[in-house]
Amino acid sequence: MAADASGGFLAYHEPNIINILTLMSFFLFLVIAEWLADKIFRASLIGHIIVGLIYGVPLANILAQDWQETFLALGYIGLILIIFEGGLTVRLDLLRQNLVLSTMAALLGILTPIALSFALFSAGFHHSLLESFILGTALCSTSLGTTFVLLSSASSRTTTTTTTTTTTNDNNNNNTTTVEVVPGTGTGTVVDYAQTRIGTILISAALLDDVCGLVLVRVIHNLRGIIITTTTASPSNSGDNSSSLGWIIGRPVLASALMAVLTPAAARFVARPVWRRVVVQSRLAARVATTSSRGVLMVVMVLVLGAFLAIAAYAGASVLFGAFLAGAFLSALPEGKVKQEVGGMLGLDGDGDGEKNGAAVPEFTEVFDRYLRAPQRYVLQPLFFASIGFAIPFLELWTGEVIWKGVVYTLLMAVGKLIVGIVVPVWDVVSLSRRKMRGSQKALDGRKTNIGWAPATLLGAAMVARGEIGLLIIQIGLNETTFLTRKGFVIGVWAIVLNTIIGPVLVGVLLKRAGPGITNDARWGVQSQGRL
Repeated sequence: MAADASGGFLAYHEPNIINILTLMSFFLFLVIAEWLADKIFRASLIGHIIVGLIYGVPLANILAQDWQETFLALGYIGLILIIFEGGLTVRLDLLRQNLVLSTMAALLGILTPIALSFALFSAGFHHSLLESFILGTALCSTSLGTTFVLLSSASSRTTTTTTTTTTTNDNNNNNTTTVEVVPGTGTGTVVDYAQTRIGTILISAALLDDVCGLVLVRVIHNLRGIIITTTTASPSNSGDNSSSLGWIIGRPVLASALMAVLTPAAARFVARPVWRRVVVQSRLAARVATTSSRGVLMVVMVLVLGAFLAIAAYAGASVLFGAFLAGAFLSALPEGKVKQEVGGMLGLDGDGDGEKNGAAVPEFTEVFDRYLRAPQRYVLQPLFFASIGFAIPFLELWTGEVIWKGVVYTLLMAVGKLIVGIVVPVWDVVSLSRRKMRGSQKALDGRKTNIGWAPATLLGAAMVARGEIGLLIIQIGLNETTFLTRKGFVIGVWAIVLNTIIGPVLVGVLLKRAGPGITNDARWGVQSQGRL
């Protein structure tokens, strides 16, 4: 029930004990389900989805409707923070250098599910072409939130240890320092899979999928109006109709492209000089940094994130894409030189080691860890995946025809994303052929340079989950057009839900067995800064 503001204030009431216990049990089961799912499937988000199914409308409907809507909104903020953190920590040099490969992977991951959907639903199940298109659009998406959570949770289980080996030649002794990746030892430095080459390609391909998914959502959203206008319009107005359709499709593409181009340019040529002048050369700003730098940076971070979200939304791009660009924009600001100069000016060099440790102004990642990581990790992120459970029509999934068609479609759509990984061995073969033509047989960093089948499998498996984007698209197709039947909708939901479960499980099993091999891979694993 909406608050009555006629009295100028909200009347305070003590919450009902049943409501208190219900909320306590909901959050308790989110924690328990996360632990169990992590142990069983190595994918904690599955537990959150199951709890959302039980407590939400699909099954027991224990939570009140307005609570579910509130948790959905809070969960979406959690999704925005997940993607913002991904932009904040991504390797921008790898992102730029692998843009062609990422685009190839994204296009393959978009076109293959759409083509397979046309083949199955139109030719096999005899559904209409428009219905096949809507289902293919929903299943061509990739869950950005799931992608970042998978990489983050896998990173926390993998650590590195540094060992020194001595090799003896006839002339001299050489000491070689080697980074060894160890799964789940709990000691050493945590490996961030998002900063490996294959992890960066995965993130950028998933982002491109999201941008293309937004374009197709716009098309589906306006599909009915476009068709009605086209069929009823006179020949003299046909040019206006085509231009309207072109703008509907072109606006999100143009907005996303402009944001992708202008953001790094603004960061490099505008924001960096201003940041250097304000933070490095201003003694007033430096004095503020001694006492409240984290709070100031927190305000800057929230303002930048809010600005990017607003720009993306009003320009017609995805707010999730805006969240990623906001993180990438901020990650380009704090430079080592800036921090050292500030530290030297303030006399914060400590034991004379200021050039190494001068950190008078913390990085934005440190500020995020201090203020936002805990609420995002333990409250907002579980609410996001639980809200996916709220949106699954669980009881409608269990009819004979829908089950077998849903399973068939699930397997086909899983293959449609797994095939994306083929770009890795193809790229390897081409690169090795070029290297042989140049007569270079050297291995990178002395590490393995075999064909990257494990990185290829990781790329394909991590893109299988459809999650929130798929559910959003298919519900728009059902509620805002007349072309998607209820049966087609339920079959599509089958594929979205099962793929959202299958993908994380595949990634968890793969990284448990082959994670160290992937991070140690010379071409697809951890790369030295600024090189490829």
